[in-house]
Amino acid sequence: MHTASVKQRYEDLKGQINFHNHRYHVLDDPVISDLEFDKLVVELRQIESDHPDWVTPDSPTQRAGAVPSDKFEKVRHPRSILSLANAFGAGDARAWYERVRKLDDRVEHARFVVEPKIDGLSVVLHYRDGFFVQGATRGDGEIGEDITANLRTVKTIPLKIPVASTPSPAGTGARLPSFSEGKGSGAGVRVPSYLVVRGEVFIPVKEFEKLNQKLAEAGEKTYLNPRNTAAGSLRQLDPSITASRPLTLLVYQILAWEAAPQTPPEPRSQWELLEYLRSLGFPVTRDAQRFDDIESAIAYTETWDKRRDELPYEADGMVIKIDDLPLAAELGFVGKDPRGAIAFKFPAREVTTQLLGIEVEVGRTGVLTPKAVLEPVEINGVIVKNATLHNFDYITEKDIRVGDRVLVKRAGEVIPYVIGPVIDLRSAAEKPYLPPTACPACGQPVEHLEGEVAWYCVNAACPAQLVRNVEHFVSRGAMDITGLGIKIVEKLIETGAVKDVADIYTLKRADILAAVTKKDRKTEKEPPGKIADNLLAAIQVSRSQPLSRLLTALGVRGVGEVSAADLSRAFPSLDLLALANAEQLQTVEGVGPNIAEGIVDWFGRERNQKVLEKLKAAGVWPTASSSTVGRPSSGPLFGMTFVVTGTLPTLSREGVKEFIEQHGGKVTDSVSKNTSYLVLGEAPGSKLQKAQSLGVKVIGEEELRKLVE
Repeated sequence: MHTASVKQRYEDLKGQINFHNHRYHVLDDPVISDLEFDKLVVELRQIESDHPDWVTPDSPTQRAGAVPSDKFEKVRHPRSILSLANAFGAGDARAWYERVRKLDDRVEHARFVVEPKIDGLSVVLHYRDGFFVQGATRGDGEIGEDITANLRTVKTIPLKIPVASTPSPAGTGARLPSFSEGKGSGAGVRVPSYLVVRGEVFIPVKEFEKLNQKLAEAGEKTYLNPRNTAAGSLRQLDPSITASRPLTLLVYQILAWEAAPQTPPEPRSQWELLEYLRSLGFPVTRDAQRFDDIESAIAYTETWDKRRDELPYEADGMVIKIDDLPLAAELGFVGKDPRGAIAFKFPAREVTTQLLGIEVEVGRTGVLTPKAVLEPVEINGVIVKNATLHNFDYITEKDIRVGDRVLVKRAGEVIPYVIGPVIDLRSAAEKPYLPPTACPACGQPVEHLEGEVAWYCVNAACPAQLVRNVEHFVSRGAMDITGLGIKIVEKLIETGAVKDVADIYTLKRADILAAVTKKDRKTEKEPPGKIADNLLAAIQVSRSQPLSRLLTALGVRGVGEVSAADLSRAFPSLDLLALANAEQLQTVEGVGPNIAEGIVDWFGRERNQKVLEKLKAAGVWPTASSSTVGRPSSGPLFGMTFVVTGTLPTLSREGVKEFIEQHGGKVTDSVSKNTSYLVLGEAPGSKLQKAQSLGVKVIGEEELRKLVE
């Protein structure tokens, strides 16, 4: 690129980064993700590395944060409040180590402390003779905003040190030992006459979810993420607003220290510093670890990429610090970045991208699900082109429009989802979205029951539903027809041998042979005839499945394995169930008005009646005893109600139901305010969102097992 073009790009980058710094640090309302911001900074640094004579004092690399807001009094910090350079992987961390090792060979024998990089708002707290006298934001690193009144409302900030007893440090993991003089109680600890510490104020993830739930119930606007909410809460002109938010704090640095008589020596290592701060009563992370070499520190840091959900707060990385504080200080700075530490960033989970369109998918039960079509973007190492929009109400509540710049999140193996639009980047071209009035697959009118979020295609002959209907019908928890895989199902439907689930029981050997491909064989030598014979035998065995299994297999909306079992006890044949009205159905435990209406509607449709006639003609018409099967009246789970969603590591859906009921618990299909726990597996459905909105506790299989220990 021509030098003039590079220089122009350099000036553009400085302007963009300064703009985004202002949005993030001053307005608490960023319009791009951390990943996108980091890319701009990396590009700027590369240009400055190639052209060091271009670097000017107004470059973002020469300052931290942004100019403080005019709405608060200004506070000059006792020393510069700096940010850290970033490492995007183990290679970058090793390169940082090699650079500082070449500057000072003492680094080769140094220890390292690793701490979480909390995604919150950096604050500076001043104490005189043990009393909290002033608090400020970081601002531009030299001058911050005086938010003392607001910080006094944060309950984890000690108003006097040492406190009478030290609170337990936030977080999980290895606990720091008590400082030698404090013994963890604060008693007898001599404090400096003047002490200034730095920490991070944040909102714990669970508290953030509760806050959003409360706002949603009140019909108010919800927040996009904990960091911006925490920052905005601290920078309110009315301290009562700050006090109403679930803010907390972790402290990790001493900025100023003036000794008093009998004050212990100022800590000379980061590990001692954390230990000392905790002894005074400051909340300190329990996830800090000290290591004897850089490789051990990097290895520990890398483990947190997959474990970050174990932290009670949002963290976008870990910080690797040289434990020896005098050595770290002597290493100096590169621009605004101290050489004695590096921020090891996790792959981004949230990015912004363009919403190109909204497509609608039709599920097995006819539920219409909106899907975002995105400008491809990398999130956490994966290229994402599509994301879930949850449901049509979600699109309306968040005012998501086609053409919007949207914030997208992907955490772990969870399906990427759209958090919301970046409204400040809107032009007049974005288009509001309306739910479809007709099914996109069959063109039939869709149905939306009042009080439900879902929209349905109730046409049982809908081609988009047929493959999924058959796949569900033959699944393990339903009729359990082994060998009838998705590829064979698709081929049988394509050839016309299967037009509905009842046709499975009139299949001929020739029909199956025509549908079997090489991919369906376990080995190339396995004859197609053997596959066909085995499948016909499995179909024959499935005829003896109980009524509850057949009812589950039919895919009636709202009827899962648990409610199917309850319904089969109350109505011991499909003939009786088909005659039941909504009022009678609601006498069955777990069947509410909407499910009852859905059952009546399903049995009333002509297409479904023909399927039932064909099943009866084929001899697939089981009956059940009307006697109620009792559940244990005691056990560690007695009185608790569970809902299961997703695939668990070791327990099948039948297995987890049996496990819970054996220990006295109850399993239901739908989440409500009476649900005790949602048991979460991989690829969960909409039940997770509903549980979070109702404040239902979410646990995994391991936590479920611990409940019975």
